[in-house]
Amino acid sequence: MQIAADKVVSIHYTLSNEAGETLDSSKERGEPLAYLHGHGNIIPGLENALDGRESGEQLEVTVTPEEGYGERHDALIQDVPREAFQGVDELEPGMQFQAQTEAGPRLFVVTDVQGEQVTVDGNHPLAGEKLHFNVEVTEVREATDEEKEHGHVHDGSEEH
Repeated sequence: MQIAADKVVSIHYTLSNEAGETLDSSKERGEPLAYLHGHGNIIPGLENALDGRESGEQLEVTVTPEEGYGERHDALIQDVPREAFQGVDELEPGMQFQAQTEAGPRLFVVTDVQGEQVTVDGNHPLAGEKLHFNVEVTEVREATDEEKEHGHVHDGSEEH
């Protein structure tokens, strides 16, 4: 069965950056990643490269920032007052917070804390990066009506 819209696809993947450093791997978790093809559940560049593939195929895919997590935008790096983090006693670089923005909820990462000023970055950590995927397609199956309706794969443990 070929990968196409509304198919549930399971893949093992290893993601590395331009320097060849492994950033993520499904094999480390032991389970392949399952997603519903054509519903934006994975980055566009990888989803496009998988279109038409079949179970058992292996491929290497390079994804540009435009087809991945986008370019970095300096406007998403901001200094905010410490008082914006009410109820948080300790602030340190690497902490993540979700904030409501005009474009909807966005994840921000604290990158610096200087006295009463906190620098946050709303860019995805992989924004601006060229990504390299080594992929093995492990399974392709028909999606259930419920999976299609909800736009994602169900593993049996979810209640809706």
